[in-house]
Amino acid sequence: VQLQAFGGGLVMAGGSLRLSCAASIRTFRSYVVGWFRQAPGKEREFTAAMFRGGGSTYYADSVKGRFTMSRDNAKNTAYLQMNNLGPEDTAVYYCAADRSLILGSIRTGDAYDYWGRGTQVTVSS
Repeated sequence: VQLQAFGGGLVMAGGSLRLSCAASIRTFRSYVVGWFRQAPGKEREFTAAMFRGGGSTYYADSVKGRFTMSRDNAKNTAYLQMNNLGPEDTAVYYCAADRSLILGSIRTGDAYDYWGRGTQVTVSS
């Protein structure tokens, strides 16, 4: 299983970016997909996740109302639309996937088996 996150870049505060996570998974719809981020000097933190199929979506409080996660199972791709970005959103963003993850662990990075390389998001003030 390989995951590739892309779409990061430099944006001004208030701007938007859409991240994509392409997966080499035949049964992509059977996987929980999560987005995590890690800012310089900080620990990795949960950002968003979507349960299997077109299931429920969960967000960190810090991004709720600004970020929207979606997935296209036919394209084996998940997305993270990020609006109204602020400097506090500057981080390396990672996507992760797991087939057997239970709902109670959806916000726990260590519970995901597969991780992609991150993509840098930098928000200037």
